[in-house]
Amino acid sequence: MNLRVKRKDAVIYPDINRVFARFFFNGEERAEMLIKNILAMPESQVEVLLMQTLREFSKRHRSITGIFKRHFKKVKHIVDRVHTGKNISEIRKLLIGSYFTMEYAVESAALFNPSIVEDIDQSGLQKGEVRVILSLRATGEGHISSLVFRNAIIDADNNVIVEEPASHIGTAEVIKDKLYEKRRFISKLRDMEVPEELYNLVLKQLPDKFTYDQLFSVVDKVMESNHLTMEKQKVMEEFLWLAESHTEIRFSLDTDLSERAIFPISEYEKNGIEDARFVKFMKDNGSFTYYATYTAYDGYHILPKLIETKDFYSFRIMPLHGKYAVDKNLALFPRKINGKYVMVSRIDGINNYIMFSDNLQVWSEAKILQEPLYPWELVQIGNGGSPIETDKGWLLITHGVGPVRKYCLGACLLDLDDPSKVIGRTKEPLLMPAEDERAGYVPNVVYSCGSYVHNGELIIPYAMSDYATTFASVDLNDLLDEIMS
Repeated sequence: MNLRVKRKDAVIYPDINRVFARFFFNGEERAEMLIKNILAMPESQVEVLLMQTLREFSKRHRSITGIFKRHFKKVKHIVDRVHTGKNISEIRKLLIGSYFTMEYAVESAALFNPSIVEDIDQSGLQKGEVRVILSLRATGEGHISSLVFRNAIIDADNNVIVEEPASHIGTAEVIKDKLYEKRRFISKLRDMEVPEELYNLVLKQLPDKFTYDQLFSVVDKVMESNHLTMEKQKVMEEFLWLAESHTEIRFSLDTDLSERAIFPISEYEKNGIEDARFVKFMKDNGSFTYYATYTAYDGYHILPKLIETKDFYSFRIMPLHGKYAVDKNLALFPRKINGKYVMVSRIDGINNYIMFSDNLQVWSEAKILQEPLYPWELVQIGNGGSPIETDKGWLLITHGVGPVRKYCLGACLLDLDDPSKVIGRTKEPLLMPAEDERAGYVPNVVYSCGSYVHNGELIIPYAMSDYATTFASVDLNDLLDEIMS
């Protein structure tokens, strides 16, 4: 390839010092024993021990006492069960909360698979500069992946200056609907193409408005009392998935972007939030919102989900449904085309597909867009983030897997009016692992979840062997000419 790809100096490394305080629980029996021992302490010992703990951890977390209070509330039902004496003092409640708290180094293993979007705030910049938001997959102990963020500025010469992250990091307040309406629930199940005779097994036993616990109880009874096929059992599990999947989370307005970590919330993503692909999406009325597709992983199953945010403080998290809302590698186009939402996907693990839908959450129509063609992509191909609109077509960064499972990046161009038509594609890799990028958590990999055009160049943030993140750029017109040659 005759293109000149320029690697940038900026590198974002994982930082073992970035920790947040998460709830720690080892089961009811051990929790009860621990609480009894704390309740047995004299008040003077409680005060001394709490002061020592606050002195040690207050500088490491924003409002550590608030964290202890929240974690005490999570075990209050056990405290109420074992405590028969007078009221518990506030300092003893805080101490109990501290024992049910642990620090988690959110990016101790890796910080990789970046996407990039233009920030809402473009104030205070010089001519030719733009402020962008980077999302990154942070991996810590137990290979649990979270979603974290960084701000960066791309200057007039297309240098990337990544802002230093804040010293604190924290998780969001989780807001879940406590009550579900049967009517709306049925509508969502129909969107998921769940047969009526199956959902009636459950919903006919529930009131018009019901709680998650009521739903769980009925599903459990149906699973026990009916001889269901494996497929029907999976449908029963989807009831609970649907109830848990519609979540809103909110960060405090006094947090810096780099302080906000989206840690797995639901049981269905307890092993990780993987590879978010953010896009700035233009709605029909001309306004913008940000969407991201990501992979929820529970250790056994992969579930695609969608995040929506307008400000990166409040996030709505929703499931994706339909026959082709499967596997990894979903990337949303930045606007509707011919009145439909459009998504690139890889539903069979090998080929790139394109999907069209009238409903952002339901994907039931797909066709093959690309098959592996060249030696560097014969194992499988996929996307490198949402397509970018240019005068000559939709620019889609792709990745290919070749010999010894080496990942490289390529590119293709899709027709503006009919993106199921491929105008051209790179015959050779646009970017492959350099010698000093081959060692990491997963060797021989370059991988991106989104790119950005600035000052005539395509800026590509990419992961180096699933360990750290850096950047490259290429002249946009030169790339388009190469694709069409």
